[in-house]
Amino acid sequence: MKHRHSWLALASIIVTLLAFAACQDNNEEGKLAYPTALVTVKPGTGTTPFILQLNDSTSLMPYNMRTSPFGDKEVRALVNYDVMYSVGQRSGGAPVKDATFVTINWIDSIRTKWMAPNLGDRNVKLYGDDPLEVVDDWVSIAEDGYLTLRFRTRWNGKVRHVLNLVATSDNDNIYKVRLYHDAKGDLYGQTGDGLIAFRLDNLPYTGEKYVWLTLEWNSYSGKKTARFKYSTRENSVITPTKLATFAAPVQITNVD
Repeated sequence: MKHRHSWLALASIIVTLLAFAACQDNNEEGKLAYPTALVTVKPGTGTTPFILQLNDSTSLMPYNMRTSPFGDKEVRALVNYDVMYSVGQRSGGAPVKDATFVTINWIDSIRTKWMAPNLGDRNVKLYGDDPLEVVDDWVSIAEDGYLTLRFRTRWNGKVRHVLNLVATSDNDNIYKVRLYHDAKGDLYGQTGDGLIAFRLDNLPYTGEKYVWLTLEWNSYSGKKTARFKYSTRENSVITPTKLATFAAPVQITNVD
């Protein structure tokens, strides 16, 4: 009888360990299923390393990747990472932005593009004005010289929708932009979300301070606006050819 009790105790321990391992696996899978952050992927140039810009002041230094998976193109991206350690970088004896070394588990870029020119009365004709909604979400943000938006509209997955961001000619608010949406006639499909990022290169310099950026768009219930805190990006000289065009992982169809 004593041997039987020992066997039952051992079996109980094995079951407990298996259940614990399964729970650990589920937790790991859960952590890997969602992005840790929204970043700007900045490719290395010469002696400058490839980095992920987390916000206006913090850089992520990939420990397990030497080069950007997107080549020499700068993009906004969703990333899942684990933190290794953080340091305060210095340049010429002067403190600069903080850096955090990370291990990248996965990274997926979103559609990244430049602002479109303001063509006045021709904007609606050329850029479209079909309705959409801008979703109040953590990825709808102005940072590092970009306005990244999660948007919601109707589409059937067969047509490439086109979105453009234009600086308005509002003299009372020089930091006002208009989002245009051309659904290419695809107005009656299912509702789905997408991500897109615009480089805010057409806006005036903010003078090393934060201002309110006003976004305007045509929603399903009429004109809407939203405000974002915005500051001009430091060291922001790059060429348009360095911006990439990739689809967001949450998109159910193509967007341009």
